[in-house]
Amino acid sequence: MTVKNVKIIFIFILSALFFSGCVKNVDLREPASTRGEQAREEKAQEQNVSSPGRAVDLVDKVGEPVTEIQKPIRLLFVGDMMFDRHIREAVEKYGKGDYNYILEPIKESLSQYDLVVGNLEGPIIENESVSVATKMDERNNFIFTFDPNVAQVLAENNIKLVNLGNNHILNQGAKGLEQTKKYLDEASMEYFGNDKFLVREIGGIRVGFVNYDYSNNNSEEKVVENIKTAKEQSDVVIVCPHWGVEYKTGDPGASIRALARRFIDAGADAIIGTHPHVIQTSEEYQGKKIYYSLGNFIFDQYFSRKTMEGLGVEVIINPDLSLGYNEVNFVMTKKGQTVLGQ
Repeated sequence: MTVKNVKIIFIFILSALFFSGCVKNVDLREPASTRGEQAREEKAQEQNVSSPGRAVDLVDKVGEPVTEIQKPIRLLFVGDMMFDRHIREAVEKYGKGDYNYILEPIKESLSQYDLVVGNLEGPIIENESVSVATKMDERNNFIFTFDPNVAQVLAENNIKLVNLGNNHILNQGAKGLEQTKKYLDEASMEYFGNDKFLVREIGGIRVGFVNYDYSNNNSEEKVVENIKTAKEQSDVVIVCPHWGVEYKTGDPGASIRALARRFIDAGADAIIGTHPHVIQTSEEYQGKKIYYSLGNFIFDQYFSRKTMEGLGVEVIINPDLSLGYNEVNFVMTKKGQTVLGQ
């Protein structure tokens, strides 16, 4: 075969490749290193489009780099927690003074969540209890004092965020609230309530926690303001109101439902309530979930089956910021422990 024939065959093969699409906009005069960089950039762009779940640098609403979420986060919300009266006595009698005794049956279950959030229904303070051994109709029966060890026990059981916005947190006055925050800080716990909201990053998602407390006069407007401000700083805003009529099961009533809608209209993505000590209904409004009352989680109200049952709500925040929900049933035993229900 002559040199001329070889050239003709080479030109024919190169033309066939070009017209079949195997060679794509290649400048043969371009250095190979430059072509390699361009190919890598094109491949990276294709991966960004086809694999939105991987970790890539983005820019958030305030212009700061953030990391794209790779997997859902799971939060568990539980109801009212009270560590005085019979609970305190049960810890001494059955738990040998160790408050971990209360949550021992569900410790492993609680550890499976990215965060557990509960309503701390009273102050953590060094004062002695005034409610132990009191009768239900006595005033001191409703004045709570929680042992300083409670803060560390909560943290060890993954209940690392508590709501302080309720009608018992000031049972020991301003000193009680001050000491509560001190002990929570020492246990690396976080808290919100008393007109203060919290924005916490969990798994790359900024979650805002806002409280409404019916016992805090004229707080509705402040809550709406907090929801709007938290919305500017968060990806998801969850409102935890302490509201409603105690021991009222079923529908919470027209005024509570109207208030829930107002909070959602202000920007809340979910509402999870406490205070009635019984489980109440749940519903959706504008595509947002409302749990009116989770009932009790740690409490000594053994006078009815409904007050001995509590609801846990698992909130799943997906990478696209959509929310999913699961429910967990709890039962409070007369020996002071909380166990999983059916």
